[in-house]
This record gives sequence, structure tokens and C-alpha cells, in this order.
Amino acid sequence: MLKIVLLGAPGSGKGTQSEKLVAEFGVPQISTGDLLRSAVANQTELGQKAKAAMDAGELVSDDIVVGMIRERLKQDDTENGFILDGFPRSLDQAKALDGLLDDMNRPLQGVVHIKVDNEEIVQRLMARGRSDDNEETIRNRLKVYQEQTQPLVKFYEDKGLLTAVAGVGEIDEIYARIKAALPAGAAFAGD
Repeated sequence: MLKIVLLGAPGSGKGTQSEKLVAEFGVPQISTGDLLRSAVANQTELGQKAKAAMDAGELVSDDIVVGMIRERLKQDDTENGFILDGFPRSLDQAKALDGLLDDMNRPLQGVVHIKVDNEEIVQRLMARGRSDDNEETIRNRLKVYQEQTQPLVKFYEDKGLLTAVAGVGEIDEIYARIKAALPAGAAFAGD
């Protein structure tokens, strides 16, 4: 059983570390970006609403995103847990997630905050060389992340769920720190 949220700025290594957790624990990584792309591609009701918002250049509303998370958590492969990556992004989403998980009687076990210095993130993302990864865009994304997601750190600290880990060094070193930060009730796929 593993029911966690991975928090971290863009470029902090959440995706890389999620893959390692998925392989070891046998639970799905749930990324809102993947859910949105899939819902839009499959033209689900929520996907059509999300596409309308995105086409209008707006953020997809919390109602739609939380609805997608709810649908995803009802799928059988989440029975033994899940890793939420990129969700929640705001205090409102965190509170909605709490309510949703309470309704499902599947409370979060923990929140792992992968901390990386902004300058390190800028260097990492610039090195990726994606067309949308120019320094100004990266710094803006980090600023938005700080404003929206930083309050989540306090929210989860106050609940006693948050553990911060340093997201610098070799991938396996970071992974060892994350595993050490996992809640006591976390069980490996083979257990």
C-alpha cells in the first residue's frame, strides 16, 4: 500500500522518481497532465470541458481536474494505492482531494516534497533543450509554482504528512532519500 503525493517544482525530478516508485511498489502514478491529455483525446465529458477551457487559453477548473482524479481513483489498479504527481497544485485542490479521499475511505499516507534550488532547476530545464524551456518561461513557471503550491507545504506540514527530501545528487541517491521518507505503512509490491 502506498498512497502519496509527490510535490516539487517543474524540473525537480518528480517524473523520474515516480517511475522508480511505480516499478518498486506496483501502484500507478497519476499525473493530471496525462489525465487531461487522455480525457481530451478520448473526448470524455470532462475532456471536452477541459479542451474548451484550454482552447480559450484558460486554466482547467478545479472541478474538472478533481472530477478526473475521482474517476481515475475509482479504477481497479489504484486499489493498492497511487502516487499523485502534479496534483494537488493549490490549497483548494488539496482540500478537495482530502474530501474525495475521505469519501473513498482512502486517506493519504504521506506527502514527499522534493526540494531543489531554483537555480539548479533552471540549469536542468535549460539542459533539456525543449522549445518551451527558455530561461524566462522557466523562471515564470517557478514563480507560479511558488505562489500556488508553496501553501501546500504548510498545509501538509500542519497535518503531519509532509517530509522534505533534497532533490539533488544521483538519481538513485535521491530515490533512497524518498524511500526513507515514505510512511511506515508503505508496502512494496512483493510484500
